[in-house]
Amino acid sequence: MKNLGIKFIFFLIITLALLGLINSPTALILGFAFSLIFQNPFKSYTHKAIHLFLKIAVVGLGFGMFINETLKTSKEGLGLTFLSIISTLTLGYIITRLLKIDLKLGHLITSGTSICGGSAIAAISPVIKAKSKTISIALAIVFLLNSIALFVFPSVGHLLNLNQHDFGLWCAVAIHDTSSVVGAAMGFGDEALRIATTVKLSRTLWIIPLSIVSMFLFKTRGEKIKIPYFIGLFILTILINSYHIVPESITNNIVLYAKRLLVITLFLVGATISLKDFKTTGFKPILLAFCLWVFISIFSLVYIMYL
Repeated sequence: MKNLGIKFIFFLIITLALLGLINSPTALILGFAFSLIFQNPFKSYTHKAIHLFLKIAVVGLGFGMFINETLKTSKEGLGLTFLSIISTLTLGYIITRLLKIDLKLGHLITSGTSICGGSAIAAISPVIKAKSKTISIALAIVFLLNSIALFVFPSVGHLLNLNQHDFGLWCAVAIHDTSSVVGAAMGFGDEALRIATTVKLSRTLWIIPLSIVSMFLFKTRGEKIKIPYFIGLFILTILINSYHIVPESITNNIVLYAKRLLVITLFLVGATISLKDFKTTGFKPILLAFCLWVFISIFSLVYIMYL
């Protein structure tokens, strides 16, 4: 009976998010509170649901974009993307060595920080043959920093009077996971959301060369590289919207529910955060992730504001 009540609360929150009655930060807080008070009744399915819902939502957001703007935005963010990834990966390797952290754990945290959070970790982990515990620790740390970023970035953006273009670009580079990037940008404005989504997804493509480099670094030849195919669907929906193939009344509704699905995803992200995971991790991996996060946040902000 008790388990039935917990499931009811779980689905009630999801329903409220689907109806648009909960925003991104609230959904994340509710998810974290749920994981603290109750035990996630669908823990084994939650991570899979996060990745699936995120892909569907991002593809849906493509119906609110146009190809010319998308290409222009991707080109604008290319230089910053390249510099931030290379510098973060280099710094991550140095700090991992200095703190004497397990190389595979350090590499996963660095990969998640430099490119796209959980997606990068999920893609790189089989390539370097990381153990399940190592993957869980890396994901937990990255999700924690993503959660903090969702609240910190909009406040800093307003404090510095960033326009929507610059804030969207900053989110895409400095926040790890796509769900939190979109969650933070969504509350800042539609332009910020479009910029953040476009640059973040173009950034995700860097998983492919990083996977190849990782294969040589850890000498694991022959492992399968996961290619983010859903980006192709995202581009397809942008093209469909650009040529007005689908009526605007329909595309507007698709974008609306894509945003609400992202809010549900953030609730699920919050529901996966476990304090127990952090207690067994130790401070060094968290310190590594925090240092990289601060570095990439300041580096990208200075680049956007002054360069």
